[in-house]
Amino acid sequence: MQFYDTIIIGGGAAGLMCAIESGKRGRKTLILEGSKNVGEKIRISGGGRCNFTNLNINRDNFLSQNPYFAISALSRFTQQDFIKLVEKHNIKYHEKTLGQLFCDISSKEIINMLLTECAENDVKIILNNKVKTIAKENDNFNVSSSNGNFKCDSLVIATGGLSIPKMGATDFGYKIAKQFGLKIINPEAALVPFTLAAEILEETKKLAGVSVISDVKIGNKIFREGLLFTHKGLSGPAILQISSYWQKNQEITINLAPKADILTLIEAKKQENPQQDINNLLATIIPKSLASYILEKNNIRGKLINLSKKKIQILSNNINYWKIIPSGTEGFAKAEVTIGGVDSNEISSKTFEAKKVKNLYFIGEVLDVTGHLGGYNFQWAWSCGFAAGQFV
Repeated sequence: MQFYDTIIIGGGAAGLMCAIESGKRGRKTLILEGSKNVGEKIRISGGGRCNFTNLNINRDNFLSQNPYFAISALSRFTQQDFIKLVEKHNIKYHEKTLGQLFCDISSKEIINMLLTECAENDVKIILNNKVKTIAKENDNFNVSSSNGNFKCDSLVIATGGLSIPKMGATDFGYKIAKQFGLKIINPEAALVPFTLAAEILEETKKLAGVSVISDVKIGNKIFREGLLFTHKGLSGPAILQISSYWQKNQEITINLAPKADILTLIEAKKQENPQQDINNLLATIIPKSLASYILEKNNIRGKLINLSKKKIQILSNNINYWKIIPSGTEGFAKAEVTIGGVDSNEISSKTFEAKKVKNLYFIGEVLDVTGHLGGYNFQWAWSCGFAAGQFV
């Protein structure tokens, strides 16, 4: 049985970062990865260019049953710290929108950077290695795997959540947490498209592919980004963002023209140019196909002069205050992340060690910490991996 100071189960963003820091401290470190490659989520992210962090990191960008849990790690390894690492490896990057940073060339540059750092700090990585069982014996852990048995002083669970199962996502991390008596917050799909009921979809599917900047709101939470109509329902950044806050059967409010007060606008245009066609007017505010759909659905057509106050109010409600109840989401298969996971109240926010189990650590998406869309989840991975790496 081979002995290591630190064994990390999972070679994703958090696991790699933790391994680098463990190795820097002279700890004999091993990563056990079940897939044929490390960093698969890094590879596919950002359309292959990896949205590796965001310039605007703060705790309000993260969801957790314990809203203060993430603060410590995020302050100890910031977005600027990761940017310095990227620049050290001469990776060119750019800001896209809303503080989102992407590689100029390829996400593989981030993976290669992390692998280089691992190699420089003598981290060993075993791929295609399925961990079977974990047992604690005195102060050590015994790890049984498809590539042999290992023993370690510190064991780190960095196995991720349930999102994108085709890339190997499993509930292994939750099972280990339960094995050692830790509480789990029910994992659900987050940053995920909505599905719509058949009767609504029958009307909206003709809009599939149409995108529009929108305000999407639940309660006092609101996001202004792109909304995309799909063959199954609604997607786009604004929808993905609000999905993390959505509960089953909950109504969402969508403003398809957040920069225009439709009621006031139509009334004013009716005075200025009464002969203008309503379809032509709306097509200057929202996509033409969307304008036509809303008018057709409500049986409204013709010149502004002929529009009653009631019809103008209907248009205002349909564009500025479209209320809809999604039938559900597209689930973990299409979710970018998992919300829920190992209860953060069971974990030290300083060391990421389980409070009940000495030398057992949980980092990354397996924990009940979920970031907004836009590089926040990667920054969480870097930050918590770094923080745990100082103690494992």
